[in-house]
This record gives sequence, C-alpha cells and structure tokens, in this order.
Amino acid sequence: MGASNRTSLAIAGTLAVTGLTPLVWGSTYAVTTEFLPQDRPLFTALTRALPAGLGLLAVTRVLPRGQWVWRAAALGVLNIGAFFPFLFLAAYRLPGGVAAVLGAAGPLFALAFARALLAERPTGRKLLAGLTGLAGVGLVVLRADAALDVVGVLAGLAGAASMSAGTVLTKRWGRPEGVGALALTGWQLTAGGLLLLPVALLIEGAPPALSTENILGYAYLGIVGTACAYWIWFRGISRLPATSVAFLALLSPVSATVIGWAALGQALTPIQLLGMALALAGTLLGQSPASSPQRPPVRPSTPEGGSVPLSDLKAASS
Repeated sequence: MGASNRTSLAIAGTLAVTGLTPLVWGSTYAVTTEFLPQDRPLFTALTRALPAGLGLLAVTRVLPRGQWVWRAAALGVLNIGAFFPFLFLAAYRLPGGVAAVLGAAGPLFALAFARALLAERPTGRKLLAGLTGLAGVGLVVLRADAALDVVGVLAGLAGAASMSAGTVLTKRWGRPEGVGALALTGWQLTAGGLLLLPVALLIEGAPPALSTENILGYAYLGIVGTACAYWIWFRGISRLPATSVAFLALLSPVSATVIGWAALGQALTPIQLLGMALALAGTLLGQSPASSPQRPPVRPSTPEGGSVPLSDLKAASS
C-alpha cells in the first residue's frame, strides 16, 4: 500500500473515531428526558463536567502550570463553562428544533475563527458545506409552529460561537510536551465545572434528591457523554484541521433524531430523511482534502508554561 493510501486511511480512521463524539452527544436529549430530574439544567451541566474532570485529573495525575493555567481555564470556559449554560438557556427559551439549528451554525463560526486565529482562509467548498449542513439540520428538527425568542436566539448563537472558538483555540495552542489529550480534557472539564459550580448553586439552589435512575443517567452522561466523548473530540482536534472537526458536530442533531425515533417512538418524516442526507453531505463536504496526518502541536515544558505531575506537587509539599 502506498504512502498516500496509508495517509488517507489514517485520516479516515481518525474522522470516524472523532465522529463518535457527536453521535454520543445526540443521546443527551433522550437520556435527559427519560432519566434525569426536570428543570435542573445547570445542575446537570455541573454534574457532567466537574466529576468527570476531577476523575481524569486523578487518572492522569498531571496539572497545568505557567501559561497553561490560564489557557486551560480559557478553554474550559469556552468548551464547557460558557457553552453549557448558553446551550441550556437556548433550549429552555426556544423550541428544541430552533436551538439545534442555531447550534448547527457552529461550523460557520469555526471557519471565521480559523481565519482569524489559524490564518486558514475559508474555501467556497467549506462555506457551501456549512450552509448545506445548516439547511439539513433545519429540515431535520424545525417545525412549522416554531417560535423565536430574542434572548434564546442570542444564547444559541453564543453557545455555537463559544464551542467553535474553543475548538479552534484548542488547535492553535496544542498542548504541552508530554501531556496527552486525556490530561488536557481533564483540565478543561475541571475548569469549566468550577465555573459552573457557583452559578448552579446561585440560580438553582441545593442539589435535588436523586433516584437510582437519576444516578445512572448522570453516570452515563459524565463517563460516556463527557469524559470519553470530550477526550475523543480533543484527540481529533490534535490530528485534524479544526474546521474538519467542527463539521462533525452536524451529526449530533441527526443522531438525536434517530435515537428519538428508535428508542422513544417519535415519528420520522420524509422531510427529516432529506434533512439527514443534507446534514451528512455538509459534514462530508466540510472535510479537508487528504494530507499528511497532523500530529499534536506541543510546547516545551519550561518554568514559564507546561504541566506538572501531581506526584511532584506532593513531593514539593512534603
């Protein structure tokens, strides 16, 4: 097998694995409605992020230091701490279909951020892919009686922009030498969770009493839908163009619709099938032509920035 064929297979494999993340994220709606307590979106976001982040810190035993303290905090805010509240605010103030369409604008935001932060000029093909995916998601989720709310619309757009900016900045900054995607995921989830903690307590009050069903639902979202999913997502960003990864997010509303049809008995119309085809077409069209696999950018670990093992901290304090 030639080198170009191996490269193409490697890229296709990375795309396929990374695409598992939005497919898993598509299950969030069904899990939330069937297993979780109602009207506690911030508590749900907190429970997804903070325990998963602390668990990954315990597994990797690596903490950020120097410039990576604020970088991890910034990425945690964009990808988790701000994204989740905006997402839930849009979901509560808008019909689910409208919120999903606003989220599908993420690839277009990613193209703009990549132009500003990575000097990647958006091509006509990718712009067409973004518009095609947006139209496809609209056909999948929108209903004729969908209503608009200014605050909800702004929140939905802010959430899409926040996640897109986080994706592009994750690509721009890479990660310190010797730090894997799992540790970077733990840093971001912990930072985002710590931001959500006072917000959730202030707005929603004390945590609710949880049933066994609730605990199972939160365990799935925290372990599978957050820790594993975000690890795969950030791993993909390190190996693929940021905009290519952003286009994979179009799979999430498609996944949610299929799960709703298969598991919850929801109807699936011919218009929705057409929309799924367009969303998939936009996802594929948004991928960059095959090139050499991109390895994770690294920054040398120096006193000014990098990471420090937890064991080193313990030794220093003893």
